[in-house]
Amino acid sequence: MRQIQIQEAKSKTVSKEEYESEETWGLLTSIDLHDCDVSLIRDAEKIKQFVVELCEQIDMKRFGDCFVVDFGQNPKVTGFSMTQLIETSLISGHFGNEYNGKFAYLDIFSCKWYDQEKAVEFAKRFFNAKKSHFDVVIRGRAIN
Repeated sequence: MRQIQIQEAKSKTVSKEEYESEETWGLLTSIDLHDCDVSLIRDAEKIKQFVVELCEQIDMKRFGDCFVVDFGQNPKVTGFSMTQLIETSLISGHFGNEYNGKFAYLDIFSCKWYDQEKAVEFAKRFFNAKKSHFDVVIRGRAIN
């Protein structure tokens, strides 16, 4: 089996001023968490709790209930998946079981600016991740 080495890494974040100075559609932060506490990433109620607290941390208003389901026949993708609509778009996540046993992959997409580092640090603390990496993308920039 191939070993993947992930180093602690920081992506360039987008300041509120930078985000608001352009015509854009939204802000996407993709967060990879490694070596998480398996008792947290394999617990639907803990995942729902994470979403509620994350939305409070980054000032997002949830729309409807958080949907968390455990499924998959292929060991590579088996585990919980989560979606939470927010008034300004969507938060989603995938949490590995056996093959990706200690990993969580999260995406936060919003038309409203939010503090990306705050979101990453909160996620890392909540799931007790030992390593993390994130990327930030401004979506909907004018294409020339």
